[in-house]
Amino acid sequence: MNLPAGQNQVAQAIAHALIDGFDKHYSRFRASSAQAKQRFEEADWAGQQRCIRERIQFYDDRVRECVERLHSEFHADSLDDNTWQQAKLLYIGLLVNHRQPELAETFFNSVTTKILHRKYFHNDFIFVRPAISTELIESNPPTWRSYYPNQTGLRAAVKQIFIDFDWQRRFTDLDRDVDYIVRAALEHVGGEWPAREANLQIQVLNSAYYRNKAAYVIGKAINGHNEYPFMVTVLHDRKGGLFLDTILLEPWRVSVMFSLSRAYFMADMQVPSANVNFLRTLMPKKPQSELYTMLGLAKQGKTMFFRDLINHLRHSNDNFVEAPGIRGLVMLVFMLPSYPYVIKIIKDTFGSSKDTDRATVKKKFLMVKQVDRVGRMADTIEYSDIALPAHRFSPELLEQLDQLAPSMIERDGDTLVIRHCYIERRMIPLNIYLETANEEQIDHAVYEYGNAIRELAVANIFPGDLLWKNFGVTRYGRVVFYDYDEIEFLTDCNFRRIPPAPSPEYEMSGEVWYSVQRNDIFPEEFATFLLSTPKVRAAFLKYHRDLLDVKFWQETQQRIRDGYIQDFFPYPEELRFARRFGHLQGQQVATGGA
Repeated sequence: MNLPAGQNQVAQAIAHALIDGFDKHYSRFRASSAQAKQRFEEADWAGQQRCIRERIQFYDDRVRECVERLHSEFHADSLDDNTWQQAKLLYIGLLVNHRQPELAETFFNSVTTKILHRKYFHNDFIFVRPAISTELIESNPPTWRSYYPNQTGLRAAVKQIFIDFDWQRRFTDLDRDVDYIVRAALEHVGGEWPAREANLQIQVLNSAYYRNKAAYVIGKAINGHNEYPFMVTVLHDRKGGLFLDTILLEPWRVSVMFSLSRAYFMADMQVPSANVNFLRTLMPKKPQSELYTMLGLAKQGKTMFFRDLINHLRHSNDNFVEAPGIRGLVMLVFMLPSYPYVIKIIKDTFGSSKDTDRATVKKKFLMVKQVDRVGRMADTIEYSDIALPAHRFSPELLEQLDQLAPSMIERDGDTLVIRHCYIERRMIPLNIYLETANEEQIDHAVYEYGNAIRELAVANIFPGDLLWKNFGVTRYGRVVFYDYDEIEFLTDCNFRRIPPAPSPEYEMSGEVWYSVQRNDIFPEEFATFLLSTPKVRAAFLKYHRDLLDVKFWQETQQRIRDGYIQDFFPYPEELRFARRFGHLQGQQVATGGA
């Protein structure tokens, strides 16, 4: 494209302003992530949680700065089409040797879509398709290290893996822990080592992944044509030393560690795509969009998810329909049956029992991204102005959208534009699951339900509305909360006992004889609206009777106010080496969070 010299200079300056904005963002993102290693060494758990919250805001801050710069320096609103097209072409040239080109393309989109009208949202002006390959981008140091047991021996190679992370705390007994790893691996392969092939090696990501109180060492063993993924948890014991808590060897368990219901990892990544490509060899069924999101790169996750959705629409023919379950008072929820996600739109008007508004609901969803979800709250992808083919919406759903959320949709020919929505993984609503579950399944689901409430409480979250319909069952049988319009920080709630009635007449009348403030919560009442079914009631009282007592809630609040951060293990207790191999020293069993 040949532009006049002055116009070309403007396009070039815009391209440089955009890449400067992205580089500023990623340098801060990477520095914050790299500091997770020091915070782990110093046992600065509160600092780790604070940095995860702060890191989420980095991207939007840099996008806003860049938009303001383009307006102030280049009068972006008045630029013609040719200048914007040239700016994109010149920007591509700046990405040829860039180490995060896919993220930089997304940053370009984030800025320009806040300036350009929606009619420009195609590949001439933004990166609808990626322009730069992320294959074989070199990192310094390399993204992963390799170890060769044929040269050093297996135990020596495994031990060296952990020494090379150079943590500034000493291991309490690394030789013992390495022995546990070898024993667990031997059990995994059936009690007898396969023949060692010439290519036998162990590949390990160069940076540990940090979350909560744990560091995770991630890699795979390669022997001939076989690959064995693994993930090792490194924790602190009560005396301040490090120890290896477990090794996860089943691919599905490694995949669960990257579930969107958990907090994001922090890792030092010069080339994020190389990390994602490595992780995909361990978890081939995990979408790239979810891996980017779990590494704290949520905007890239959004970009890749939407590309996947549009591609799926091209290769399917079913319609968007209302999601199964009891209709909510705040959110309109629909889905494409052939795609494992639901789309949630905030209604224009809420049910009379809901004392909230759109801005408050959006704050609740943002809160979920900023807290530790401890595997019990579904993460969401937030979108604005997404265009979907209108003919793929069922007539019934279109009618609902027109009636319940008309301000959130716009028709443009055969395109339906959704002005704002949230997308999350689809689950079976717990109330629907319980309707067809057998006795054993009910027992497990109620156990999981109570644990979800309990663990969220310990993480300083009160769901607000505890009805079964607001929880879902994942494909692994885990119960997860997903209705956020009433969540509160636990420490903002006032848990009370119901005071005695002044007379028997008051108690028999069914009328409330005591004052109730907005954040007052009476755990004694939970049983009334949760435990009407005998089998459900029996299971709940067997496992979670204490949740009906104000004492549990008040004691949990006090621990949080005292600064205590609970340990959460994202794998079964029986997988921990201390349990599995009978090493029952107290500091190994009761401490260290994952």
